[in-house]
Amino acid sequence: MAIQKLSIEEFLKKATLHPVLDVRSPGEYQQAHIPNAHNIPLFEDEERKVVGTAYKQESRERAIKLGLDYFGGKMSKMVEAVEAIKTHHPTVTDKIILVHCWRGGMRSAGVAWLLDLYGFKVFTLVGGYKAYRTWVLEQFEKKYPFTVIGGYTGSGKTLLLEGLQQKNKRIIDLEALANHKGSAFGSMGAQPRQEMFENLLATKLFSETHQLQQSSNPTHTIYIEDESQRIGNLQIPMALWPNIRNSKILFFDIPFEERLNYITETYGKLERDKLVTAIMRIQKRLGGLETKNAINFLLEENTKESFRILLRYYDKWYEKGLQNRENITSLLNKIPCLSVDTITNVQKIQ
Repeated sequence: MAIQKLSIEEFLKKATLHPVLDVRSPGEYQQAHIPNAHNIPLFEDEERKVVGTAYKQESRERAIKLGLDYFGGKMSKMVEAVEAIKTHHPTVTDKIILVHCWRGGMRSAGVAWLLDLYGFKVFTLVGGYKAYRTWVLEQFEKKYPFTVIGGYTGSGKTLLLEGLQQKNKRIIDLEALANHKGSAFGSMGAQPRQEMFENLLATKLFSETHQLQQSSNPTHTIYIEDESQRIGNLQIPMALWPNIRNSKILFFDIPFEERLNYITETYGKLERDKLVTAIMRIQKRLGGLETKNAINFLLEENTKESFRILLRYYDKWYEKGLQNRENITSLLNKIPCLSVDTITNVQKIQ
């Protein structure tokens, strides 16, 4: 079977159905990769360094010989690893495998040759991961039909997105992609690197746009939560940011006490030391007195009053950010709500 080379668009379409093998080194893969790709490295990090040095300082031929020495002893294990991936992949009825390296060069060619020899139908990516990254950045330059789900902190905006998704609406959950809530209590564990966040976001934009084009949904919109440009340590790409900021906002206007009850129930069960650490992260903006009061309320087991201070702080900053938008009068659509009731509030979206 002949190995076929695919453009990035063709490669990504097949990637929705078939396994992708990233044969770059573990370090390259951990930095960032195509979402859902499996790392089957041709060289370990140190091996890659040795081969690369030989290529630069000696010759291409010397680098290839070194590479073959490393590759030879791994062939059997690499085939077994690919077989294991195929066994656990939904499409086990064919032997199609997609392979890429950094630039679509010797590494992907070597692994493709091996898998083709073994009997797999192999497709490689023209330009490799480098071409994929160019594609990623191009996605942020496109115009998207966003509708922004807005509301003060504690309005249950993520729940609204989930409710919309259950109704087969197209959504992008930025906080989920960033693995972070947009508040002091936002850490949900380790965040991806910026490059990986961009890869995830571009893939999601591509997928949702494709689904939208296939949909009979008359609204033809992608719902996205109102966020600041920074989500924890990550940043929404500059090229995409104006598109979000200039989109229609559905602002769910929920009473302060209802939102306070919601965040107290949601975050009040967290360990006290983690809550104190979260408050300390915003102490410069919150102010010394309010920081002290918020922490003291926590130590007195009065979580609700501690959160009342924080909620007032976030309301002030959200309102400031809202009013800083250009054309806010024409973009803002307020939706009065009695409480954080996802089922009822989702029904108010036309």
